Parts: sequence; structure tokens; C-alpha cells
Amino acid sequence: VVYLVVFHILFVLFVWTYWKSVFTLPIQPGKKFHMSCADQERYENEERPEVQRQILAEIARKLPVYTRTGNGGIRFCDRCQLIKPDRCHHCSVCAMCVLKMDHHCPWVNNCIGFSNYKFFLLFLAYSLLYCLYIAATVFKYFIKYWTGELTNGRSKFHILFLLFVAIMFFVSLMFLFGYHCWLVSRNRSTL
Repeated sequence: VVYLVVFHILFVLFVWTYWKSVFTLPIQPGKKFHMSCADQERYENEERPEVQRQILAEIARKLPVYTRTGNGGIRFCDRCQLIKPDRCHHCSVCAMCVLKMDHHCPWVNNCIGFSNYKFFLLFLAYSLLYCLYIAATVFKYFIKYWTGELTNGRSKFHILFLLFVAIMFFVSLMFLFGYHCWLVSRNRSTL
């Protein structure tokens, strides 16, 4: 009974954080980072890059933007038509700029950024605990398999498969979770 209670608690936490990682929408920059129609028209009609940089610098003067491009200009997204705040990146999969974007995760089919990075880290942590718990509870039966105490031939395959898959996912998740913990400790992102 204790095994089942712990198993289901970990399973519910695992599924809840996965759900939140998948369905929490990425946050886009606010309206103040979008160019007005007049500024946008003035920017697009200008052909000289140095004048375009001056127009962007003039618009961004009132905004809290500190990160610049390699040549010292204001970061601007041509597709979204907005001045990018710090740590904002355009996701080609989601087709939008995402605040504090870390990466686009194919496993959750969503951008991991400001709105759901906490849930993504919790998802990795609960996945790690879930795999560890499964491997630890199956290990007793794995020992019985090697000592010849298990008689059912079908259960042998299931135990072997479950143990190796749990250990394989545990090891890969341990490196991924460790990497993201390192990123958090250094105040960095994957990008």
C-alpha cells in the first residue's frame, strides 16, 4: 500500500508539471515594445542601415533595454515588428518572440521561457524521482530473477525491460536536470 501511495503521488506530480509545461503559453513582450504605425513606416521606408539604427535607438530610449547587437545596435525582430527586451528571442516554431526564452522543447512542444521554466524544472525533477522510484522498487524482483526465485517466464521480460528503461531515463534526465540547475545557478539560459 505504501508503494502504491508513493507511486501515485510521484505520478500525479509528474503529470501535473508536464501538463503545466505543455499548456502554459509563452509570454510575449508588452505593447510598449511594439513600434507605432508611424515609427514602423518611417523605419521600413529608410534604406540606410545606420539611419535605421538611429530610429531604433530613438524609440528604445524610453524602454528598459540593455542588451545590444554585436555592432552596438538595438535588437529588433523583423517578423514580430518589435524591439526585443533583454533575453527575448524569436521562436521560429511558435512564430513569436518569447520573453526570457530558454529553448523550444520538442518533448513538451512548447517554448520554455519566463512563463513555464519553473514547471519545466519541476517536470525534470519529478521525472527523475519517478524513474528512480520505479527502478528502486523493481530492483528487488530483478535480484530474484538472477537468483532463480522467479518462475513465471513472462514476468522476467517485464521486470528486465522496466528496470533498464527506468535506469536509462534516470541517467539521461539526471544530466539534463543537472545542466538546467547549473544554468539557473549561473543566471543563464540554453540560448
